[in-house]
Amino acid sequence: MTCSSWCKISPVIPIFLFFLLVSSSLRPVQSSDTGNQQRPTNQTFRPEEELQKLKAIKARLRKINKSPVKTIQSPDGDIIDCVETHLQPAFDHPKLKGQRPLDPPVRPNGHNPTGMITEDFQLWSFSGESCPEGTIPIRRTTEQDMLRASSFRRFGTKPRRHVRRDTNSNGHEHAVGYVTGDQYYGAKANINVWAPKVDNQYEFSLSQMWVISGSFGDDLNTIEAGWQVSPELYGDNYPRFFTYWTTDAYQATGCYNLLCSGFVQTNNRIAIGAAISPTSAYSGGQFDISLLIWKDPKHGNWWLEFGSGVLVGYWPSFLFSHLRDHASMVQFGGEVVNSRPSGFHTSTQMGSGHFAGEGFGKASYFRNLQVVDWDNNLIPLSNLKVLADHPNCYDIQGGINRVWGNYFYYGGPGRNVRCP
Repeated sequence: MTCSSWCKISPVIPIFLFFLLVSSSLRPVQSSDTGNQQRPTNQTFRPEEELQKLKAIKARLRKINKSPVKTIQSPDGDIIDCVETHLQPAFDHPKLKGQRPLDPPVRPNGHNPTGMITEDFQLWSFSGESCPEGTIPIRRTTEQDMLRASSFRRFGTKPRRHVRRDTNSNGHEHAVGYVTGDQYYGAKANINVWAPKVDNQYEFSLSQMWVISGSFGDDLNTIEAGWQVSPELYGDNYPRFFTYWTTDAYQATGCYNLLCSGFVQTNNRIAIGAAISPTSAYSGGQFDISLLIWKDPKHGNWWLEFGSGVLVGYWPSFLFSHLRDHASMVQFGGEVVNSRPSGFHTSTQMGSGHFAGEGFGKASYFRNLQVVDWDNNLIPLSNLKVLADHPNCYDIQGGINRVWGNYFYYGGPGRNVRCP
């Protein structure tokens, strides 16, 4: 793909101040178990406590990791377990026990899959092995995964916290496009995949869609999907396909991927949490993934589709309060954690690690942004707004044209002369 005149960016759309509340509400930084980003070096070793911790970890692993019918070794070191569909973690939920996944729903009107890529976009599938029909691939969680976590008791979730109204104190920085002021029943976008550098184990860099409802207090409901680099969660720096959900502002509900009972996976070719390949190259080939989240009009569940019509699975409507009905906001974009290592802004990259102004082939992008309306129609955005809450570190520029519809470039290097 080459960059012609349509790649140029229009002026940044004015920002509504209320969104500061939204951007501060997403993804709290650290668990109260640690209090800061650095682990203490003078902790007393207590054998009994360590033994109890290891016992608790092993019990949790038995709950998360289901007995596979087949095991696949991924080239990146992951172990992929092929688990019978009706035995996946979702069916540990009291409301799903004894059930099986639902049949596919009706797609939104106006949805025309591009056919650009198949579901073979993950490193584990390069082994040539696949999971048999009637099973789903699940990335095995290891003891090392849990020991890396800042709080092993809340492994795979975000820490409890009160949502704050300011954006400067929680360590999370965003460059996002968003729509609000209507009732939304889904969203769709193509997201450019990169492998940004992450400064330390307790930071991450991600690009995703948020489908949001509720106030930004304790009743925040979100459904999230995209790609992330998270050394703490995965133990490496590969970009990985991920999902998340919560119904109480990340307090006690929800988790990443399949690490709790919630999301019901129906696909036997995609492993949520597994590494994505290929990725985009600076001044080279560009690789993006298409994601669609929408509410099934018949049963009310929220479905996730990847690429050219490949259903991944669904979030049952009973998981939510406000999202049982509809979303009140949809957000697209990038987020990083800034733990200010050594007292300076982090050099963790967002997106490609380059600013929006560099454009196609160099900056990260979201394109073909759409939402689903009350009548299950995919429609273009009518009022996209963009916001970068630390524009000298990570910025965003939006536009619209015939080829990409609503789109924006975003990202940045983090620490630089204008972002000390």
